[in-house]
Amino acid sequence: MTRARRITVLGSTGSVGVSTLDLMAAIEAGGGEPFEVVALTGAGNVRRLAEQARRWRPRVVVTADADRLEELRAAVADLEVEVAAGSDAVVEAAVRPTDLVMAAIVGAAGLRSAWAAAGTGATLALANKESLVCCGPALKARVASSGGRLIPVDSEHSAIFQVFPHDRPETVEKIILTASGGPFRRTPRSAMGAITPEQAVAHPNWSMGAKISVDSATMANKGLEMIEAAYLFDTPSARIDVVVHPESIIHSLVEMIDGSTLAQMGPPDMRTPIACALAWPGRAAWPAPKLDLAALGGLTFEAPDLERFPALALARQALEAGGAAPAVFNAANEAAAFAFLDRRLAFLNIASVVAETLERVTGAGGQFSAEDACRAALQVDAVARGIASDVIAEMAAAA
Repeated sequence: MTRARRITVLGSTGSVGVSTLDLMAAIEAGGGEPFEVVALTGAGNVRRLAEQARRWRPRVVVTADADRLEELRAAVADLEVEVAAGSDAVVEAAVRPTDLVMAAIVGAAGLRSAWAAAGTGATLALANKESLVCCGPALKARVASSGGRLIPVDSEHSAIFQVFPHDRPETVEKIILTASGGPFRRTPRSAMGAITPEQAVAHPNWSMGAKISVDSATMANKGLEMIEAAYLFDTPSARIDVVVHPESIIHSLVEMIDGSTLAQMGPPDMRTPIACALAWPGRAAWPAPKLDLAALGGLTFEAPDLERFPALALARQALEAGGAAPAVFNAANEAAAFAFLDRRLAFLNIASVVAETLERVTGAGGQFSAEDACRAALQVDAVARGIASDVIAEMAAAA
């Protein structure tokens, strides 16, 4: 009898976490390998977390919100499950013995737990892009030294991962990330100042959380992904391109030195890269949406408009500066995106906050060592957020 594969899901109540558990259920229902859930962690959605615990019977269930402990405990009182709360409890859940950790906590909040999981020897399925952006080289080294494996879950990096010649990286000429262009690809810059949060989160292709949707609308997400790709695949900025592909069918491409270009294709559905991570190096059968090229009719591509979307150029600037600059970019962008969602900042000022924060933060040239990378990245994150908050307040006062 096949042993159930042990899984921990960090951020199980978010978009990627929910998709992961739904996909696991579909794989089991189709006769695929069984799963045993070791730990589930969520944030404020205690009701969903309790429902997931009832379905999967994990050994431990954790809410990151320390004030919701008793609420969660009451919600799962009829289950034989350990209950905990707070950020330290999330980190403790991340290091429980397991085969695979799905790191799906959004933002810098997921850095500590992803870093902890990277040292366990388990496969790290990484959907938390901030972990790579803030301390990617050190995170990769930590996974390797523990005997684990890092598998990216972002659709773009999963696409590259699936076609990249890992044993012959010198045969790669260029990595090409595709971008949908978001909801404002054709919006004149003169009209972008009035964009509302409701408009920004209405992505034309993907179903994502609010913050990630805003990042797609500004193309900051593609900037973050460019930094991720550089670290994941040891590729310099000059050999990473971005092309706008509105249909989101080709998820990224790898150009080889012999002129061949390899692409991974599929409908825009996050469950596909999640399935890849869960089963790699095998493949998991599930009722996946299939690609009908004849019905699709055609694919289109265009260069990104850097004037309309300055965040992309700012991310490349941070990548080329190196050191802590990518962590500064990430922190400032996150602070600005949430200020926009809270209606404290205009859409066009998101990139302005990032640019000003990068300008003000000093000491961004130092490298992180593998030993202190997580701590150092969190310190940089805190400083950058503080400065970004000052910039946001200044802009609000001047409006």
